[in-house]
Formats: sequence, C-alpha cells, structure tokens
Amino acid sequence: MVSDEYPTSAGPRLLGPADVRSLAAALDLRPTKQRGQNFVIDANTVRRIVRAADLDPSDVVVEVGPGLGSLTLGLLEVVSRVVAIEIDPVLAGALPATVERFAPGYVDRFEVVEADALRVTELPGPPPTALVANLPYNVSVPVLLNLMAALPSLRKGLVMVQAEVADRLAAGPGSRTYGVPSVKAAWYASVRRAGSIGRQVFWPAPNVDSGLVAWEHRDPPAVDIAREQVFAVIDAAFATRRKMLRSTLKALAGSAEAAEAALAHAGVDPTARGESLGVEEFARVAEGLALHRVERS
Repeated sequence: MVSDEYPTSAGPRLLGPADVRSLAAALDLRPTKQRGQNFVIDANTVRRIVRAADLDPSDVVVEVGPGLGSLTLGLLEVVSRVVAIEIDPVLAGALPATVERFAPGYVDRFEVVEADALRVTELPGPPPTALVANLPYNVSVPVLLNLMAALPSLRKGLVMVQAEVADRLAAGPGSRTYGVPSVKAAWYASVRRAGSIGRQVFWPAPNVDSGLVAWEHRDPPAVDIAREQVFAVIDAAFATRRKMLRSTLKALAGSAEAAEAALAHAGVDPTARGESLGVEEFARVAEGLALHRVERS
C-alpha cells in the first residue's frame, strides 16, 4: 500500500515508511549489513539533507547507494540532474520505475549507473558538481575519497556517515579524532560537521548514530609531488600514532637521517607526532623525502 501523505502537485512525492516497506516487499528485498543497507524512511530527514546540501538548480548531483530512492526523490526537485551509483543490480533496476511513479515530471533529470562506487572513474553526461549521499557505512571513507579523486569537477558535497566517522572526517590537527581520513579529505576539501541524524529515521534502524559532513572543494597544497606520495607519508605517520615522526617515517624514508632531513625541509619538529600536522605540512614532508631521494641518486 502506498501512502498519500505527500502530494505530487508540489513536486516529487517523498517516501514514507509504508512506501519504503512496500517497495522492498515488491522486490523481496531484505536489507543486508554486508552492503550497509539502511534506508531512510522519514521524508523530513530527506528534506533536511537536501536543504543542508546547499544545492543550486544548475547542480549535477552524484548520489551513492540510492537504495529504494528516498533521497533521490528529494534531490530531483532542486537540481538539474541526479546520477545515482548503485551496486545492487536489483535496486539499480527498480529505481527508474520508482522515479517514474513518484516523480513523473522529473524522469529526464535522472540516470542510474550500476557500479561499485569504489571503482568509478567517470560518469555519463555533464560533469557532476556535487555529491550528496547516504553512504554505506562500511565503505564510506574510501568511497568518498575515491570520488573526490576520480571526479575533479565536484565542487561540494554533503554525505551521511556513521557519527564517529563524521567526527574523524571533520577533525582538525590536535584533535583526538584527527587521523588519516581527516588529512586525506583535507587534501581535496574544507570539511565540516553539518548535523546529526537519529537512528529512528532508518529501516532497519542501525546500531550506530549518524552524522552529516559537508565539504567544499579547495585546491591541494602547492607542492611539486604526486598525491600518492603525500598519502603514503600520511599513512606512515599514523601507523603508530603515538610515536614521533622521525620514527614513524624511518622505514618510508629509508633511514632516520632521511626522515629528519625531510622533516627539516618541511619545518617540522622531528619529535612531533602526526596528529599535530596539517595537510600542507604533510605535503612538504613528502616533498622533502622526494628531494632527498633525488639528491642521493
């Protein structure tokens, strides 16, 4: 049975709890933890996410893990195009019919791509400008970082992730939650916490709280070195979080002396720890390591 709570006259009719369960039953769908499937069943939460995303009518939005289409329908009304990336073939196949049923005037704004968002390198149509998604919690950080790297036309985004992950992504140097996700996200964007989401708006209800993370694109640090080399330094620095950088970078640099030379190049105290450095400093350390290797060769 489909709810009539949201009229079509104002635009797409958003899904309520009865709609979500009806769509799932028609597909004989049982949400799985393996794919992080927790579907939003509250239309007001969808409206809140869409408002918080600060979208323009000209935006081309990428949505990851659209599921049964709750957020998709909310996005279609406010942007020029939504491209949904869905790994589940059953959900991907059903989504166009859901859009046609609940948002018949917006079908031409929508396209679904059946793919793994961890492996996406490009999307059909005009370059996307925004990422708005309820990300699968088990792969939220790698998906976000992959799309930031693979789709450089993205200028902004709002993603819903596990609350603890939201804290890590938005953390700054010196924070107890600051770590690898914080620094790598900062390579691409300015990131901030944008709110919290309760468990009761999902079906099935997750065992964790959720958080919204907003970001705006910014240019990476101005260093003459590849991103992968910087990320290798970040990974090494946090591999043993409580150790000093001259120790954590020793293996990557090849020797303690090389590590200290790279840190000196960056103007970083060799006794400092990774949690105290921003992305610009990590980039300069990586640049110092590269220079040291060139000098030795």
